[in-house]
Amino acid sequence: MSELGSASSTGSVGSAASVGSLTVLVLNGPNLGRLGSREPDVYGSQDLVALTKQLGEAAPDGVSIEVRQTDDEGELIGWLHGAVDARTPVILNPAAFTHYSYGLRDAAAMVTKAGLPLIEVHISNPHARESFRHNSVISAVATGVIAGFGFDSYRLALDQIIRTIG
Repeated sequence: MSELGSASSTGSVGSAASVGSLTVLVLNGPNLGRLGSREPDVYGSQDLVALTKQLGEAAPDGVSIEVRQTDDEGELIGWLHGAVDARTPVILNPAAFTHYSYGLRDAAAMVTKAGLPLIEVHISNPHARESFRHNSVISAVATGVIAGFGFDSYRLALDQIIRTIG
């Protein structure tokens, strides 16, 4: 598990505790811990630390961002359960789990059924890639899907969550 910490609206990277009135959980699935070195032509050259900083800078006052990454499906499911319990909105990049993880799909459905936003994001556009990437088992239970805009996919999701909750 990689807990990258949180960023407040000032963009500082700190502890995982909420520093504002709203925390947005940003969950990343398998292989995304290799951002910056894995297929930079597809995923770009920035890593998750840079993502944490960028989201912190984009967050308005009173909003903190908690970024996590894991290659473990069960851990990701557990984080979604925790989001339901803590009433925390979620930005989810399920990565490869997008295409086949029904357990993750069911956990994501728990978030939206609890009345919380869960936005599925992808750095690349899965529909412009190999055909096996064209199907998402998560999309049908997500509040929305944003894909193909690099790290801006996350920022757009954050903006929408703030509009929805604020």
